[in-house]
Amino acid sequence: MRRLPPLTLSVLIGTLPLSTTVAAQSKNRALVDGLESQLFTVAIAITLAVLGVFAYAVYRFRETDERTAPAGEDERRTEGELESRPRPGSGSGLGPTLEISWTLAAAIVLLFVGVASYSVLANPYVSPDQSVEVDGEGDPDSLGFENLDAGDDTDVHVRASQWDWNASYPDAEVTTRNEIVIPADENVTIWLTSDDVVHSLFVPELGVKQDAIPGRYTRVRTVAYDPGEYDVRCTEFCGTGHAGMTGTVVVLESGAYDAWLSAQGGGGSSRNDRDGENEVSATAFLESDTE
Repeated sequence: MRRLPPLTLSVLIGTLPLSTTVAAQSKNRALVDGLESQLFTVAIAITLAVLGVFAYAVYRFRETDERTAPAGEDERRTEGELESRPRPGSGSGLGPTLEISWTLAAAIVLLFVGVASYSVLANPYVSPDQSVEVDGEGDPDSLGFENLDAGDDTDVHVRASQWDWNASYPDAEVTTRNEIVIPADENVTIWLTSDDVVHSLFVPELGVKQDAIPGRYTRVRTVAYDPGEYDVRCTEFCGTGHAGMTGTVVVLESGAYDAWLSAQGGGGSSRNDRDGENEVSATAFLESDTE
């Protein structure tokens, strides 16, 4: 099979972001995607520049037929005369210039990558203040979710255990299992802790990832833009049931979220409890909201 020239292949790769652009579903994902796009663009530019220099070098210093010296001339040349011949490019002064140029270019690229990465990694939606240590003997209940304050954000409390995600909501006495319900277009803080081992909450489509650690309360902030259901995975090996520790984040419009909380009716029931009588599905509010 015929291979594509390196320059053509690089151009094709460079057009991939233009053909696969998808709107981010959250502020977190928008930040990460924006950084990835910037770094990818710089990488393509550097690749094209290197290939351009390579192509020029191949053309400029391509092998040519050398003139044949008259018979017997080689014998008349002494070893000293051969060593005294100037080497190609010697005395041109390009050596130091090239070294300084590529050193400065590398420094500028590294500076750009550092500044661009820091501006994203230091963002409170990617790296919120962490974490709250538990007083006492490692018992999470010695502090309690109720003592945590996220300011004006909507709070959701998530307690991980082998092998479930149990979410509770300060505005309603209800707990959902393997389903985390949040409002759209609002600042949301998800507080996390664990009852047993370290777990990690990962929502790929929302760009959300944070560890749930026994004896600590960690948090992740987000603003989800599009109502819908998003897969949740645990990305920290937590035992034999690790592969089955999945769930869903349900994003509802603000009005639908308030209606869903009101529909719970209190009582501290779990809507995913098979024996529960007060089972109100957040997915039902999602479906009615999109009609």
